[in-house]
Amino acid sequence: MDLRLPRPRFPVPRGPRRLLATAAAVAVLAGVGTWSAVASDDGPAVRRADRVVDTGGARIDTSYFTAGDPDEKRPAVLIGHGFGGSKSDVREQAEDLAKDGYAVLTWSARGFGRSTGKIGLNDPKGEVADVSKLIDWLATRPEVRLDKDGDPRVGVTGSSYGGAVSLLAAGHDKRVDAIAPQITYWNLADALFPDDVFKKLWAGMFINTGGGCEKFEKRLCAMYERVAVAGKPDAEARELLAERSPAAVGDRIEVPTFLAQGQTDSLFPLGQGDAIAKAVRANHAPVAVDWIAGGHDGGDRERDRVEQRIGTWFDRYLKDDKGVDTGPAFRVTRTGGMDSTDGAARQRGASDDRYPGLRSGPRAVPLGGREQTFDNPAGASPPAISGLPGAGGGSLSRLSSLGVGVSLDFPGQFAKFDSKPLDSDLRITGTPTVRAHVKSSNGDAVLFGKVYDVGPDGKQQVLPSQLVAPMRVTDAKDGKDVELTLPAVDHEVQKGHRLRLALSSTDLGYASPVEPAKYTVSLKSDLKVPTAPGVETAAAPLPSWVWWLPAAGAVVALALLATARRRTTAPAPDPELAEVPLRITDLSKRYARSSDRYAVRDVSFTVEKGQVLGLLGPNGAGKTTTLRMLMGLIRPDAGEIRVFGHAIRPGAPVLSRVGAFVEGAGFLPHLSGRENLELYWKATGRPAEDAHMEEALEIAGLGDALARAVRTYSQGMRQRLAIAQAMLGLPDLLILDEPTNGLDPPQIREMREVMIRYARGGRTVIVSSHLLAEVEQSCTHLVVMDRGRLVQAGPVAEIVGSGDTLLVGIATDIPDPLVEKVAALPGVASAVRADDGILLRLDGTEHASAVRLLPELVRLDVPVESMGPHRRLEDAFLTLIGGTA
Repeated sequence: MDLRLPRPRFPVPRGPRRLLATAAAVAVLAGVGTWSAVASDDGPAVRRADRVVDTGGARIDTSYFTAGDPDEKRPAVLIGHGFGGSKSDVREQAEDLAKDGYAVLTWSARGFGRSTGKIGLNDPKGEVADVSKLIDWLATRPEVRLDKDGDPRVGVTGSSYGGAVSLLAAGHDKRVDAIAPQITYWNLADALFPDDVFKKLWAGMFINTGGGCEKFEKRLCAMYERVAVAGKPDAEARELLAERSPAAVGDRIEVPTFLAQGQTDSLFPLGQGDAIAKAVRANHAPVAVDWIAGGHDGGDRERDRVEQRIGTWFDRYLKDDKGVDTGPAFRVTRTGGMDSTDGAARQRGASDDRYPGLRSGPRAVPLGGREQTFDNPAGASPPAISGLPGAGGGSLSRLSSLGVGVSLDFPGQFAKFDSKPLDSDLRITGTPTVRAHVKSSNGDAVLFGKVYDVGPDGKQQVLPSQLVAPMRVTDAKDGKDVELTLPAVDHEVQKGHRLRLALSSTDLGYASPVEPAKYTVSLKSDLKVPTAPGVETAAAPLPSWVWWLPAAGAVVALALLATARRRTTAPAPDPELAEVPLRITDLSKRYARSSDRYAVRDVSFTVEKGQVLGLLGPNGAGKTTTLRMLMGLIRPDAGEIRVFGHAIRPGAPVLSRVGAFVEGAGFLPHLSGRENLELYWKATGRPAEDAHMEEALEIAGLGDALARAVRTYSQGMRQRLAIAQAMLGLPDLLILDEPTNGLDPPQIREMREVMIRYARGGRTVIVSSHLLAEVEQSCTHLVVMDRGRLVQAGPVAEIVGSGDTLLVGIATDIPDPLVEKVAALPGVASAVRADDGILLRLDGTEHASAVRLLPELVRLDVPVESMGPHRRLEDAFLTLIGGTA
């Protein structure tokens, strides 16, 4: 398992990327290093010097980057790499910062790349001391700005392992002036031994990624082997890791700190970042916190956006540029399960002018459920499954973002407590807590707590970010009251959904007691859910001048803008496609012009009149990138898109026949919902009677709220208003990206009927959604994408397959001969094993029903636990994408 933190699959566009235009052009030997100059079409040429620095305990392989006037004094930046990586992983960021006027030094940490020495997990006398030696070297460089002799103006940044060393460097070396750690830890002992529970999978991956135990310092190797055998950390192990953690020097980290912490991160979860932020703020240093979408478990690490914030942070605190905007004190990326194929398409930032912590704005949610007793099985097997730590882009957290429940709790090994259906949307931002009474037949208990988002049907449950919180309860033979701290998340639970607290005795990622025991749990309080009321989600705004221009002036300006955009030369219309709503041919889009990595590659499909087409695919499939190209928001690198025969370009006139809800609408908050729609329609320059305003408003279902200011709307109300805006004018082609987000179940059903009616009138609807059951009921055709390519396209019935299917849940596995007997039952065409039972395909005869088959299964001694229709589209979808969503 590679623990390196690679460049995200879907970087956020921030204008032209700083790309290398050619390979190294000149190389000369200079002293002990190799110098090279790299030409660039974006800024000055970057000069790089590779050299080995002897720090006394190891030989450290470094690269030094500068650009521009060599006589100009500039601040310096050190960039550390992730665990298992090397200096080459951060080369592009180093070149970018060099072009921005910094002297940049990268290095491979001890035991990695070409550097020598044993891995010390950021030992103050090893890796941290090496950083001080590198700062000594920077102080000798004539182009580096000095605050005084031997003291360069210097910042340190890095991800994970490199993020921790930036914090440690600031605590051990007063010459460090600013830091920007990412997805890192505050206390490594707490990260690997949370609440004295051994995080065995991650610990094992550390050792494996480092190259085996012999690559580590002897004390670390012996500690790991001791804890892995015991299944529980001891005091010596905790002390060894704690002394190598930033927490050990927390009271000395007094420099401006920008921190990016990952939401999909079971290794270093948000609680580690919370501890960093609180400690730095307690030292009266500036601190900004950014919760990014990805993390060690995969997802989008928003590399370009984060690096842009790091650049402005260093501009402010290293270059002393007081005019630069360093961004909000707190920001969180919210996706709500939406696709984010190019890193920016659907993500929204929510922010606050202060960091709220993990328990701001608590709301009490009552949970029901009697006292429950369950088993800790012998050998702690089988273990519950919450996620697959470190699985990266293919992790279960990607499926949870699609709204598909993928975690597993074994019957008889957990307790659950449910809330009533919520009467309004609830945004959880932080760490839920609950008080419970725990009793263990063995005296001690290890529990794994998680909070599920349970759908209206009570069956579909989603575990936000696939996170679980372990907790060890001691001296509980006679019962003990404890406060349970649950995983920190940012997640919206929709109206009509329930919250479910699950307490399991096992988990795949952790070591549980191997002795069998019985645990008894009851609740002593409501679930306290933090809501962080000061954190507001940004709407996609209209241009800034719209806010101060009078309405009539805004209409004129928007019309002029649209006219200017339509001057782009486009290919001639194709008359043979004049009645075809959409044809996409060989469409491709790279992440960057010189990159060989594609967001969309060689995609072709056609959409006919009257179709409701569902666009499906896991995060990273390329769905939203395709829609953005369709809307003319970004240009393809190859291929073409034709709408009613007209080639799509930014501002193409044929886009007036397209209505879209892709990135959310920007509304003027002081105007009412109706006034916003009327202003939008005026800006199109079309007659008021063509808007079909009342039909759109009826669809929105906002009632009296239409007269209220939009700033008073909930997220769900804004969503409905945005969909109504997309339908204004009843466009011939309607594009809806995640149209049901923010809608309650009755409104989802209404939206389904609206789409079907809309297409029945001869119009066409394209809908991208993660709700597979809704797509199956709403759509006539499907396009399935995965990793930028088209996997399959066609009618829903063809992709799903004909015939009914039943899923039989079983308490224990059954032998192959019994499966064969089930397959031979009347009414059964085939029986195959599935992860959660037996999948029966029925033959359509009179015997093919659950009512007739259940007695036959019981007669065969099949341990039936549940039986019901199988979600066939979900099965087909996961099959098509190879189960890697």
